[in-house]
Amino acid sequence: MIFECVANVSEGRDQAFLSELATATAPVLLDLHRDPDHHRSVLTLAGAADQVAEAAKALATLSVARLDLRTHDGAHPRLGVLDVMPFVPYEPGPLPHLDPALAVPLRDNFARWLGDTLGVPSFLYGPLAGGRDRTLPQLRTGAFTAIAPDFGPDRPHETAGATAVGARGPLVAYNVWVSSAEVARLVAPLVRGPLVRALGLAVGDRAQVSCNLVDPFRFGPAQLYDVVTAQVVGIGATVEGAELVGLLPQAVLEAVPPARWSALGLTGDATIEARLVPR
Repeated sequence: MIFECVANVSEGRDQAFLSELATATAPVLLDLHRDPDHHRSVLTLAGAADQVAEAAKALATLSVARLDLRTHDGAHPRLGVLDVMPFVPYEPGPLPHLDPALAVPLRDNFARWLGDTLGVPSFLYGPLAGGRDRTLPQLRTGAFTAIAPDFGPDRPHETAGATAVGARGPLVAYNVWVSSAEVARLVAPLVRGPLVRALGLAVGDRAQVSCNLVDPFRFGPAQLYDVVTAQVVGIGATVEGAELVGLLPQAVLEAVPPARWSALGLTGDATIEARLVPR
């Protein structure tokens, strides 16, 4: 078993800074996806627990020291400069289903360190004490109002805001481009459900249905693309492509016929397993 940390950083334009993050996390960095319109980057880290923990701390230290949420603008909602830090237990292979609770010690240790060392409040999501569970959307709507920070100060850091720190299973971030922002906002609620989190966003001069597939082994990119397409065509609009954000499990890719990969924005080297090959 290894662990992933899929860090979402509120910076997608400063290539020099992103190169610094890549260097700081290099031993376990599998992928860096940046989006200047979202003003957001996703760094996929994977390896042994201690290696991932140290890389996550290095990434957090740089982000909190150098980024300022007060001057940030971008299409994607955010709690802080180090916006989301989920830790994921992962077994490479055909069915990487592991209990998210296996990542709870990594999650909680990082969240505690973030508050104690950098003064950034954190909100936990995933399995909680007492058999409870909390989702990332619940944090986005309830942070500092209905939900108090689990670690760190009780108010946002002046420049860094706050961080959502999770323990979860594999998730696939996947966007479908559509013909207008109005179409994206109409369609997103229609495809949203237990297996899909969706937002309709204007992204520069384009628009997308921005999705998280929370159980991609049951409902993957091909199914999402087909559902979005049916809704978009049903209102007389058009789909204009699709985009994978970061990486996906090999088992999820293999469930999609290879003949569809290109149209769905998928490639054979965009899997966690492909990037884990010794470099």
